[in-house]
Amino acid sequence: MTSRQKPPDIFLSMPHPCSYLPGRTATTLFIDPRYPLDGRTYGYFTRRGFRRSGDLIYRPHCRSCSECVPVRIPVARFRPNRSQKRIWKKNRDVTVTARNPGFVEEHFDLYLRYQEKRHTGGGMDDPDPQKYLDFLVSRQVDTTFYEMRLDKRLVGVAVVDHLPDGLSAVYTFFDPDEQARGLGTYAVLWEAEHARKLGLSRLYLGYWIKESPKMTYKTSYRPLEGYRNGRWVTLVS
Repeated sequence: MTSRQKPPDIFLSMPHPCSYLPGRTATTLFIDPRYPLDGRTYGYFTRRGFRRSGDLIYRPHCRSCSECVPVRIPVARFRPNRSQKRIWKKNRDVTVTARNPGFVEEHFDLYLRYQEKRHTGGGMDDPDPQKYLDFLVSRQVDTTFYEMRLDKRLVGVAVVDHLPDGLSAVYTFFDPDEQARGLGTYAVLWEAEHARKLGLSRLYLGYWIKESPKMTYKTSYRPLEGYRNGRWVTLVS
């Protein structure tokens, strides 16, 4: 955000059930959706812990809870562990290709299969193409859909936003029948390496919650930085 640009209005949602920790109530800060965003402004808010879902730029803001910690990998210092090295080697035959954001039937079919097998009942398995696009695509953000293919067969899609200082991993879905390949881990490793090749310094991974078993995997990427009390600090080294 430039010094001449008027800052956007930021709103606080009504209390609602927490989507991360069952039985808890949450509130969320979100930027006025009418505010014209560009890459620099979006990067500014990402560096301050905000996240994107479609056109909505948001950040958890709960009075009695601070469990949602924005995290990122400093890619120049990142070193994969043994398990990650094995996954990288196992997927040497996977080809990654950039695609412009938008609806592709092949992507959507894989997305629905992934949701059905991995997140049944989570509310994201709605077979509505428009809801799928509303979740992953923004009209104001530079986004790429990176296809992962084994020979010619689509096995995964990593949705990534491009920021002035790094990449932001928006969402990844992959073939649930290829569980042994660790494609979710491979996607993060590939994104970190791609950011490094582009001369960028960070890969943003969204939120980490210590109490959420589904998010434990994020602390395996080391070093990992977290945004706490208005500054980025090392969570695990």
